[in-house]
Amino acid sequence: MHWIYIGVYHGMVVRSGMARSQAVERIAQLLDSSDAETTNTSMRLPRALRDAAALAVQELGAAASTTTLTSAALRGVLEAIVMQAVLDEHYAQHPRTRPSLGELAVAAAELDGHPLAGRPELLHQSAAEIIRTHPEADADDVLLWAEARATTPA
Repeated sequence: MHWIYIGVYHGMVVRSGMARSQAVERIAQLLDSSDAETTNTSMRLPRALRDAAALAVQELGAAASTTTLTSAALRGVLEAIVMQAVLDEHYAQHPRTRPSLGELAVAAAELDGHPLAGRPELLHQSAAEIIRTHPEADADDVLLWAEARATTPA
């Protein structure tokens, strides 16, 4: 393990230089921990975000408290970061397993119950067309393009 010591923040040793895979593994371990001990933190939030969270808790019953809501949101973001990092590493090691834009569009259509889910050939063709002019296009862009093509008279 390669560590470079930086300092101490609220009793926690802050270090840099940890390998990405080690950081991902450590974050996953911490998220899986059953340790219920809490710590006091000081976070500066935009006032509008704090007020929105308070309303969501008080008026919509989104969580037991704004602290619970904030913790759940932070956990969700950290879990997504870990999943994306693991997926990125997998694709780096096995680039041929990365789904094509057409495959992603078909999967998105199936998950959303989109009417074009049953027309994978149209989705693959639309992905091939849109990627030529919009290389950063995503599955939603493909669905929109395919839908426009499907409703335009030939």
